[in-house]
Amino acid sequence: MKSRARLSLVIAWLLFWAMMIATAVQDFLRHDAGPLWQPFLWESSSLLVATALLAVQRYFTARDDHLVASPRRWFLRQAPWLLMWWTLFVPMAFGIRHGVYALAGRQYQHEPWPQTYLYEDVKITVFLSLFTLVTFGVLSFIRAEQTRASLREAQLAQLTQQIQPHFLFNALNTVSSLMHTDVARADAVLIQLSDMLRATLEVSGSQTAPLATELRLLRGYARLMEERFADRVAISWSVDESLADCPVPVMSLQPLLENVFKHTVERRRDLTRIAITVRRTAPAALVLAIEDDAGRLPLPSATFAAPHGADAHALRAGDGVGLKNVRERLEALYAGKATLALTQLEPAGVRAELRLPCAS
Repeated sequence: MKSRARLSLVIAWLLFWAMMIATAVQDFLRHDAGPLWQPFLWESSSLLVATALLAVQRYFTARDDHLVASPRRWFLRQAPWLLMWWTLFVPMAFGIRHGVYALAGRQYQHEPWPQTYLYEDVKITVFLSLFTLVTFGVLSFIRAEQTRASLREAQLAQLTQQIQPHFLFNALNTVSSLMHTDVARADAVLIQLSDMLRATLEVSGSQTAPLATELRLLRGYARLMEERFADRVAISWSVDESLADCPVPVMSLQPLLENVFKHTVERRRDLTRIAITVRRTAPAALVLAIEDDAGRLPLPSATFAAPHGADAHALRAGDGVGLKNVRERLEALYAGKATLALTQLEPAGVRAELRLPCAS
């Protein structure tokens, strides 16, 4: 952000002086006769001196950039530097002109020094005031963007921290339910859980992770739940391995699979088939889908559209912690460029589809 802002200021500065040189040349051609190097010299000498003085001012005032939040204090820190411009600009710029003219065997003519100082200082004051306002605007924009970025990072960190305990509580409930019926399986689930927790340490503090890492977490969770619901669930995987490096939000798929177990598998005794697919669609979209063959969406409380001839359930603030968390993280990370939709399948089943941008 700072580098782009600095580049914008440099470009604006050069464009301004290019315009000043072009104006001086046109004015010279209308009113004077002589070599064109003269108007170039007048404005380029001003450019060199102004650039040097501005660089000195920025070097010593950059430490005050944080004061843009208090405009009065920031401008008061800039005001004393006008004395440097009033004192040095004229002798430095006109000294260059006199020197070049002398080397060319000419004499540089201008108004008497008092009038020259007055005219040039008024002109440079107006110019410097305008550029100071531009600098203040750019610095304010940078600060606002940094503040928004910091707030977004804090929000994402809070959401990620929220979903990890939520997942852990559900996993421990699984172990608790097995302890009373099958100690060996409960022990196996605990080992699987420890492996998953070890994997989550690898992405701790990150908001996104490669798809391969996210699928490793999802497979671990799937194995854990298959232990709990033995003979009641069958999970198939169809993954495009070429997408392994695409970044995805950390633990964004686990809540979708957990939703299937919570609302479908736990409520029926028959076999539930779950299909997990990962594929790419044009242009540069990553599609991750978890689909079951028995779930039903809560029709009375849903909001519906009709993509591809089916009913799509829009996520609302009242949805479960996991889905609400994923939706909020998608908005914070992708600002509307990612979607999460639940679709009712017929005669039964629910498809959860996550669409993310992926250019790699």
